Amino acid sequence: MTISRTRHCDAGRRGFTLAEAMMATVVLGIAAAGVLLPFTSGAVVRAEGRRRTLAAKLAGDLMEEIVNTPFEQIAAGYDGYSEPQGQIRDAGGVVFTDSYYTNFSRDSMCDYVYVPQESGAGQEHRNLFALRCGCITAAKKLQL
Repeated sequence: MTISRTRHCDAGRRGFTLAEAMMATVVLGIAAAGVLLPFTSGAVVRAEGRRRTLAAKLAGDLMEEIVNTPFEQIAAGYDGYSEPQGQIRDAGGVVFTDSYYTNFSRDSMCDYVYVPQESGAGQEHRNLFALRCGCITAAKKLQL
């Protein structure tokens, strides 16, 4: 019985060579980078959205405080009102201690606006409020 020469050579070769294993690793690495790239940029967008949502909530909270203040006290209490970066207060006046609030600041200003009445009988004055809530990030300043 004769054993063919080609069959004898194939029997000793059972795995991958080092070069084949390295090429497979490179191809899988490139594919993994392409698959994971959207996830990393998505995390950045999600963090930015979270900061914007918190800034809008902080601005809304301050506006709610202004709305619940008696009309005669609004200009005196909130014209030039400012909470510096890292000193955001809740409705009770307690500074938020969570590290997530350290990059936020809020300020407001009040101005009288005269609006003519439709009947033409005179002018009515109303308060106009400008409210700004900002978040300082490493790259830019976000303002609402």
